[in-house]
Amino acid sequence: MPIPFVLASQSPARLATLRAAGVDPEVIVSDVDEDAALAHAREAHLASGLGELAFDDSVLVLAQAKAEVVADGYETQALVLGCDSMLEIDGEILGKPGDPATAIARWQTMRGRVGVLHTGHWIVDDRPGGSGATVGATASTTVRFADLSDDEIEAYVATGEPLHVAGAFTVDSLGGPYVESIDGDYHAVVGVSLPLLRHLLGACGVAFHELWRDSVRG
Repeated sequence: MPIPFVLASQSPARLATLRAAGVDPEVIVSDVDEDAALAHAREAHLASGLGELAFDDSVLVLAQAKAEVVADGYETQALVLGCDSMLEIDGEILGKPGDPATAIARWQTMRGRVGVLHTGHWIVDDRPGGSGATVGATASTTVRFADLSDDEIEAYVATGEPLHVAGAFTVDSLGGPYVESIDGDYHAVVGVSLPLLRHLLGACGVAFHELWRDSVRG
């Protein structure tokens, strides 16, 4: 039997990535108020004299909040993984655009340029007799975008795909042709870094293969 594992995210791409790696997590979506969680973290960071909260720390704050809310608010008794992603370009964050006009404007900014996709990961070990660990880290990957024409941008946005994903793009679906190259972990751009997840599981005393579904095991 695999070790119980919960994904605290509604991202289909994260779920598909984990399933392709042999893991079938239970999905429990957190109800975290992301704006409030970030505002609180930023205030605490400034009050401690550490200055502004960095983008790679911001995604970690949200990943931790999601994992902890699910671990504390549900009878999980499992390893709980929370994730969050943000795209950084020129010192600014481009999150989920939410509407077509914003998505078009984002792509007009992104085309032909390079950004950094930050994906925070946080695990809470909520298992009875488990390690009790709560650990996290961020994977940051450089992404070079194609120089799209206005027609290409409008056609892509019209599919609806860019509206509800960080940075208004995917690399594993319709947005794939518009990503020229990646420097770093491909899976982190999709939504969950499998190598980083392996390291975080190790900090909980768990090997990645212990999450594999029974049909994968030899």
